[in-house]
Amino acid sequence: MKKIIPLLLGLFAFSFLSAQDNFEVSTLRIGPYKVFMKSTEIEKFSGEKLRLTNGEYKNSVKYNGETIMISTTQEYDNNGKETNGYSIYSISTTSKKFKTKSGIGVGSTKDDIINAYKNYPNYNVYTGWDDKGKPTKNESYFVLNDTDASTMLSFKMINNIVTEISVSLNEGC
Repeated sequence: MKKIIPLLLGLFAFSFLSAQDNFEVSTLRIGPYKVFMKSTEIEKFSGEKLRLTNGEYKNSVKYNGETIMISTTQEYDNNGKETNGYSIYSISTTSKKFKTKSGIGVGSTKDDIINAYKNYPNYNVYTGWDDKGKPTKNESYFVLNDTDASTMLSFKMINNIVTEISVSLNEGC
């Protein structure tokens, strides 16, 4: 009996710590990383200073063993002057662990996405394009636009199966 109680307490503590993992995806975040998150908070989660990317490169960070790619952009003060900081512009992952509250993630089908978001007020579906500017036959995107937050959640699909999820700032066109 004396050995069972510590064992049960250990199992409870382990399950509690595992429950603290944040694998949620929304129009603002992937896991603990949020669009607009400032460098000080990013460094708290990643444990390192990320490079400024401005869309040309993505920083690779690990979160509970899963890879998240982060694009950063320069921060400016209220007078339009550059600061020493940066913030998140976009986040993406190909990990199957990250899912929306509707259960959509890498491995979900096009039908799963349509059933989950058919009543979402603002979405787009479009084909992918190759390097020569021609539409591809097997690549497509389903994008949820969050006009309140000025962000978008995009599901990249190959052969109607989600292969990548990304969240980014939506600057509009």
